[in-house]
Amino acid sequence: MTQAKYAIGIDLGTTHSALSWVDLQTPEATPQILPIAQQSGPGAVQDYGLLPSFLYLPHASEFAAGDLALPWSAAPDAITGEWARSHGALTPIRLVSSAKSWLGHAGVDRRAGILPADAPAEVERISPLAASTRYLQHLRDAWNQRHPDAPFDQQSVSVTIPASFDPGARELTAEAAQAAGYQGVTLLEEPQAALYSWIAGSAGHWRKQVQVGDIILVVDVGGGTSDFSLIAVVEEAGNLQLHRVAVGDHILLGGDNMDLALAHGVARELAAGGKTLDPWQMRALTYACRLAKEQLLSDADLHSVPLVVPSRGSKLIGGAIKTELKRELLTTILLEGFFPVVASDARPVSRPRAGLTQIGLPYAQDAAITRHLAALLGRQGGATDALAGFTAREGASFLHPTAVLFNGGVFKSDLLTQRVLSTLNAWLAADGAPEARLLQGADLDFAVARGAAYYGQVRRGQGIRIRGGTAQAYYVGIESSMPAVPGLEPPVQALCVAPFGMEEGTEAPLPPQQLGLVVGESVRFRFFGSSVRREDQPGTLLDFWSPDELQELAQIEALLPAEGRAVGDVVPVQLRARVTEIGTLELLAEAAGGQQWKVEFDVRENG
Repeated sequence: MTQAKYAIGIDLGTTHSALSWVDLQTPEATPQILPIAQQSGPGAVQDYGLLPSFLYLPHASEFAAGDLALPWSAAPDAITGEWARSHGALTPIRLVSSAKSWLGHAGVDRRAGILPADAPAEVERISPLAASTRYLQHLRDAWNQRHPDAPFDQQSVSVTIPASFDPGARELTAEAAQAAGYQGVTLLEEPQAALYSWIAGSAGHWRKQVQVGDIILVVDVGGGTSDFSLIAVVEEAGNLQLHRVAVGDHILLGGDNMDLALAHGVARELAAGGKTLDPWQMRALTYACRLAKEQLLSDADLHSVPLVVPSRGSKLIGGAIKTELKRELLTTILLEGFFPVVASDARPVSRPRAGLTQIGLPYAQDAAITRHLAALLGRQGGATDALAGFTAREGASFLHPTAVLFNGGVFKSDLLTQRVLSTLNAWLAADGAPEARLLQGADLDFAVARGAAYYGQVRRGQGIRIRGGTAQAYYVGIESSMPAVPGLEPPVQALCVAPFGMEEGTEAPLPPQQLGLVVGESVRFRFFGSSVRREDQPGTLLDFWSPDELQELAQIEALLPAEGRAVGDVVPVQLRARVTEIGTLELLAEAAGGQQWKVEFDVRENG
């Protein structure tokens, strides 16, 4: 690649995507937002700051020639963005949404045509990977339209992902970017991007707002996930540095859940008045509630937003059902359902999945974001013990943040921001700790994209870098050899192959243990991650662990060509881990003599 002129940051979001850019050749340049051309109606194209992450798959005869034209394509086969979202609310069986959440769902084949999830047979479906590729292609084309003198594939590009994405989902995101024509893309965790944006927007004053010993909690509630990151402020050679010390679990809990909950709340009000909705109408109502929620959260003076639920038959007089989403219902559902006041020892409740799982994604069983936050802080009580300048507070029952940065559109509501902050500060007060302060100046719509662009500057030595490496240690399951016993599964040990905190571009040493791999056919391994075992090194072998210590992730698989050996032979190998420059994890199987085979993450449906 030629020397890049611009650093481009891509926020590939569940409900919205955005592109920010910064001139690398201009000192002190700040990230800018690219207006994104997209269809706004039949034959109409308009620039918007955000690209809604929606794809509408029209019927072949649904639109006239030219209705779908874009500046870079005369006849695209689908609608992307604003018009896809609004038109798809009327025909939701043809609307692809939440592709990013599906991309992170290890329980399905993410390369298979499964979206829209409940589309009838006559609707051609596409894969979560293909849908993500479409959004990334649209952003690339929008850039090239406005910057013909600076082609996209010659720029430095960072694409953001949830901090809690497992290695398989990270690999798929990189694959989608590559399929969209991105060259040399780098992956960046979204909470880090939000903090980078805050730093970039402070005009150099961020060092006056934090100090050595601070623990910054980034609370990022997006369309599909709730992401928490903990970043410590340390001192190195007399300078302030940032060190990411922990991230939360992959919690499929965000705006999508809120939209569903609001739709069920409105449906209950309609049912009380004698009006019932079928599943098709419920989907349309869900999308209408999404738009109404965004309006109410961004405009404190609005008391309600009208809703229209289309009818598919003649049973309803007047066709569509007209109703409204009231601020009172929105506040009650969001505060009590998603941000309840709980104690610091509260933990997420496991219960049978019900309404919030109806579209097929494995949503968190407990919708209370505050309980998930309490669980993270309780689990990460020792996250800063090894850092200089930090001392454990005697009697502390959880890790004590000293500052909070919010990200995500739901936090446009001061009510929700204050609910989280007041709940956290009540926990701190009960533990005898000072209150956490709010870091002002967050850009809730564009922070992730701006921060990703700023990261392009950081990678060239033009700013402060957040360090921390991988957010988990990784382990391969090894089945123990034992005589067959009816009803008893052979015990499994966990072999550490990658330690906590591996930096990009580094490689872990080979663990001493050898594994036997069958050649000539695919074999699978169980794969685990831990965000709390910070001392394990490659070769550490665990015979026992608690459910809080290790979580099972997507399987990994290997196919070793026989290469002169008999199919079925067992070859002794050692597993080597490396973190690539773009931020993905690679596992290599190395045999005696130096032969290596890449061990793939199994991103197909498990089972």
